[in-house]
Amino acid sequence: MPDHAPERIARIILDSPALDERMSRRIADACERIAADDDVSVVVLTGAGDTFCTGGATGPARPAAALAALDRPVIAAVNGPCLGTGLELALAADIRIAADTAVFGLPQVAEGSLPEDGGTQRLARTVGPGKALELLLTSAEITAAEALDIGLVSNVYPAAAFAEETEKLAQAVAAKGPLALRYVKEAVLKGMDLTLEQGLRLEADLYFLLHTTHDRTEGITSYLEKRDPEYRGE
Repeated sequence: MPDHAPERIARIILDSPALDERMSRRIADACERIAADDDVSVVVLTGAGDTFCTGGATGPARPAAALAALDRPVIAAVNGPCLGTGLELALAADIRIAADTAVFGLPQVAEGSLPEDGGTQRLARTVGPGKALELLLTSAEITAAEALDIGLVSNVYPAAAFAEETEKLAQAVAAKGPLALRYVKEAVLKGMDLTLEQGLRLEADLYFLLHTTHDRTEGITSYLEKRDPEYRGE
């Protein structure tokens, strides 16, 4: 945590099924290092073994908030049970995919509590307020197939192929221009809190800003020369 691969991918591995203050702090620290590392284009968050994360307490570190603050795309590769604070971590990612063995839920209300790291806010923005309230108020667990149906995840893969599919997705994102990735994420996420007119202006501003960069020139040049681009994040 994190492991930096030469292909511009940083991996954060949840090495314990239950989140505790130690692991929360390590996730937040990893996010700080990733934010300062221009060689990282995409982040993959996944669990060790056959579990993503089954809950626990975050303490003051607020790891989901740290993940959500990253300007790089974050992929939550949910390889198994994803409950409580585990689901809050996944909700902080930009793309969520799941193994067919995964289950999802926020059981805090059944425990006399409520989510502490953005669960109520991000779940409602992801699946809509009605479905979010149903899941929160009943503390229900849903399968990966059900999570796909409500838009909580974008794809579900057989567990045996999940690591391979995760790698394919991460490589596909990492192959793109680092600045373009950041600007697209900024345009989509910031635009959700703007009017359409304001969002279109933001998109136009970022588009023109990107055209002043080396990476945009390299993208055009490499296409014309029929070769792989060599992006520098500049």
